[in-house]
Amino acid sequence: LFCLLMAMLQLPLVVTAQVDLVLVLVSLLAFWTRLSHLNYPNAVVFDEVYYGQFVSLYMKRVFFIDDSGPPLGHMILALGAYLGGFDGNFVWNRIGADYPSSVSVWSLRLLPALCGALCVPLVYLLTLELKFSHLSALGAALLLLMENSLIVQSRFMLLESVLIFFVLLAFFSYLRFHNSTKSSWFRYRWLLLSGASCAAAVGVKYMGMFSYLLLLGMASLHTWTLIGDRTLNVCVHCMCRVVCLLVVPVLLYVFWFYIHLRVLNHSGPHDQLMSSAFQASLQGGLSRITQGQPLEVAYGSQVTLRSSASQPVPCWLHSHKANYPIRYENGRGSSHQQQVTCYPFKDVNNWWIIKDPGRQELVITSPPQPVRHGDVIQLVHGMTSRFLNSHDVAAPMCPHAQEVSGYIDFNVSMAAQNLWKVEIFNREAESEVWKTILSEVRLVHVNTSAVLKLSGMSLPDWGFHQLEVVAEKLFKAPSSSLVWTVEEHRYGTSREQKEREVELHSPTHIDVDRKISFWAKFLELQWKMLTVKQEDSEHKYSSSPLEWITMETNIAYWLHPTTNAQIHLIGNPASWGVANLSLLAYHLLVAAYLLRRRRGFKDLPDGVWCRFVCLGCVCVGGWLVNFVPFLLMEKTLFLYHYLPALCYLYLLSPALLEHAHTHLLRTTIHRRALCICVSAGFLSVFLSYRTFCPLTYGRPELSASQLQGLKWKDTWDILYRRQ
Repeated sequence: LFCLLMAMLQLPLVVTAQVDLVLVLVSLLAFWTRLSHLNYPNAVVFDEVYYGQFVSLYMKRVFFIDDSGPPLGHMILALGAYLGGFDGNFVWNRIGADYPSSVSVWSLRLLPALCGALCVPLVYLLTLELKFSHLSALGAALLLLMENSLIVQSRFMLLESVLIFFVLLAFFSYLRFHNSTKSSWFRYRWLLLSGASCAAAVGVKYMGMFSYLLLLGMASLHTWTLIGDRTLNVCVHCMCRVVCLLVVPVLLYVFWFYIHLRVLNHSGPHDQLMSSAFQASLQGGLSRITQGQPLEVAYGSQVTLRSSASQPVPCWLHSHKANYPIRYENGRGSSHQQQVTCYPFKDVNNWWIIKDPGRQELVITSPPQPVRHGDVIQLVHGMTSRFLNSHDVAAPMCPHAQEVSGYIDFNVSMAAQNLWKVEIFNREAESEVWKTILSEVRLVHVNTSAVLKLSGMSLPDWGFHQLEVVAEKLFKAPSSSLVWTVEEHRYGTSREQKEREVELHSPTHIDVDRKISFWAKFLELQWKMLTVKQEDSEHKYSSSPLEWITMETNIAYWLHPTTNAQIHLIGNPASWGVANLSLLAYHLLVAAYLLRRRRGFKDLPDGVWCRFVCLGCVCVGGWLVNFVPFLLMEKTLFLYHYLPALCYLYLLSPALLEHAHTHLLRTTIHRRALCICVSAGFLSVFLSYRTFCPLTYGRPELSASQLQGLKWKDTWDILYRRQ
């Protein structure tokens, strides 16, 4: 056996490895430009004041909603903070606030910087997968390496570098898969990585969806071509693509939310945007109030009814000792009965009593008689004993709908119409019992078939600017404005009004388990993120997409409180110009090639033409899908929104130069002239990068005259103190 082993082993054992030294070099330069002196400045920089609040909430496991995007990006930032021992006890209240010594600034900014650094070698590898030379790959990597705006965006606790990293990784992985040997099943690991990267890109920011759709379009075209190959098991290959590029991204996207909801299990500042069931699933907040409440609503129950609509604000059915004015300002008359509104705050006047129309008592029976779907009830206001009423009188703000009031008998031949039919909107059976928090109900007025609805209009001074409640006959409104949920609930036992008023402050305790499923929470949170938008306000540094192309704007990220040291989001003007010229040149070339091919002239071999088209699909297509949507958006936009689109143009520029050198220029003189121009161009890119380094890294400090010299455009806002 020993002799056999010796015969099999040929000593010495030698391992041969191929190392791309150029790739190693640009990677080291990328890490140096992005990670060096990462803790400077030791102060809050621009949008760190925004993302830092969410990081603190993660550290304290407090629930929040960010309508700007899914939670993966925030979780990545929170991971860096967690690794640095951050406990969340820092107030993110202003840009420029100094970090205390207890906060590891380096760890807060580490992961975005790592992602920004890794983008450089990824661009190098992606250019190779587009089947261009190592020289073009080096050119693309250098353009990305010396782009000042990308360096700035990578060095702080921001998300653009993370988004760009996952997008580049998705395209690199997909092209590596596409270019691999068709017979190898191991190549599907690259497709799986591509799908996971797409899920991560969308999970960081919804902007990642644009690049994901582009990649799906490319994959669809490639799959369509694959169908014609009779040597392959087409069904299996198509199913693998569907699983890797559709199923896996969807599952991972849901998984990001699963982690998000598992971690953030404490009540927080955004609770009121969610349903009562969602709020009750969080520790603290509403769960403290509702703990031990009776589950089944019965005759004699004392309840608060919360509107399921989140716009304009969450609110509860409310009444108070004030009547509608006899006549409104426009001359229309009212019933002059007690006002019924929707009030966006907890208040004792939010309590109502469920009454059986066949009984006079307002107390619970023994055993309690539950209210079921289809039952007819009366609602009595707890503090004033007025019945919830509606009639054929126009509502104050929405005259097409009926007024809702607390009925007062003025002896004017206006009889009470106070019967309401309970319709459980999310019932599982026709005999469903009305449940606290879980049941979504519509209250249908028996006499008129109108439905109790939050109109969303604000009442004038006489209504204390509370929200209008009406009875709507036509079902034109969104269903959420017609739906109500019992949030707080107790069984009433007091027979006298004075005793009842005291009782409204003392809940009963009956232990009940009311858990909401993950899928219900996920769907609700997803819907809120897509529909509940914070009000956009004008910002000093906001800009329009058309200003980004020529870099007409910049953003002051940080200013030293006493010196001229400052950091700006400002691009490299030379490389920005190269990118725009490349975009224009590609469009002109495509137009020329297509016209000539239409005339029967094939200037390029089929393989070269396919490579040229693929370059356009990835680079020009990537630029389009990441730029054009912003032209249609009505939101506050900033220069950094353009950075993902810009990266595609940096991929395009060197590849287009190689194409011109190889296939357009025929003479040696022309090729040498192009090489000289390219060398001059890269020299100008480097000099431009060095010129703006003080505004990229915040040092060395420049004098006022030097800062004035950096204001290459009148529209740039560069601040300085005169010495």
